Amino acid sequence: MKPLSLMRAAAITIASVLPLKSVAEELSVANFVPPQHHTNAVLFKWFADEVAERSGGSLTIKVYPAGQLGAGPVQQYKRVVEGVADITFGLQAYTPTIFPKSMLIIPPGKAATAKEATERLLAVYDEHLASEYEDVKLLGIFTTAGNVWAATSDISTFDNLAGKKMVPYAAMTTPIIEALGGVPVQMPVTDMYTGLSTGTIDATTATYNNITAPWNFWDVSSHVVTNVPVQHAVFFVAMNKERYMELSDEHRAIIDDLAGETFSLQGAASFDGADAKSQEIMQTADQMANVTQIAVSAEERAKMDAAVEQGLEVIFADYEERGIAEARAVYKAINQ
Repeated sequence: MKPLSLMRAAAITIASVLPLKSVAEELSVANFVPPQHHTNAVLFKWFADEVAERSGGSLTIKVYPAGQLGAGPVQQYKRVVEGVADITFGLQAYTPTIFPKSMLIIPPGKAATAKEATERLLAVYDEHLASEYEDVKLLGIFTTAGNVWAATSDISTFDNLAGKKMVPYAAMTTPIIEALGGVPVQMPVTDMYTGLSTGTIDATTATYNNITAPWNFWDVSSHVVTNVPVQHAVFFVAMNKERYMELSDEHRAIIDDLAGETFSLQGAASFDGADAKSQEIMQTADQMANVTQIAVSAEERAKMDAAVEQGLEVIFADYEERGIAEARAVYKAINQ
């Protein structure tokens, strides 16, 4: 055998006993929010960095923000199920019939922050929520805390809420807005700036991050009301199940290790962190010169909490009419 042939034979023998390296893969992430939004700048940056480091660069993440893989938040779950994107970030509230139990974190309860609400979701996930995510590989489930009202007038009292056109945090909380005396108006977050500006709405439940950039509600709000009944928008980050199964064992192991509690708490931290940063900005920003920050008094808050309880009863009755008899029990489990 010639020396070159011997070298080739040796190379084949060595290759046959060495572990195979995973083929380089790139996973697409569809996000509907702008590039500067913290889910891109914080959450998905963390995810991309972790995946790249753990895989030695053989698995990478590419985020497509601002609806590049499909405009708007409404179709995000459909996009991931159909494989339009490998991974999507979305809100369960846009497909409520798929996630009725997950959405029971949305009405006011015992949680005041995204972290608290997310921990409560995780605590009941296996028993009550897992069946809602069987069509995808769920990476994370987490919330943001809707702990302020952005408004074009002072709605810090129960009487002042009467007749105000207000966006529910999700359609399911319409009975709560009605019990508070408001007039519910459905509107995605991407339209709320214009809605406040034009008078289409008078108020909306918001986060501190909604007040500052990139949402800039401080441009179109005269009041930011605090100490309100806190609602929690609930989010998912999901991966197409078939795409997940196509990955190598090594790459799936990386995804598995990051998914679940780790990813969920990172998501919550991203939202809580954005709120904390926005609160700091609001203390000195020129944009707040014409915005009044006012807290609901203990007396008025008690009235609002009583109205929330009335609204919850309507919500539970609606669930029961739709054949979801355990809704009250799931809500109690979340808020025990």
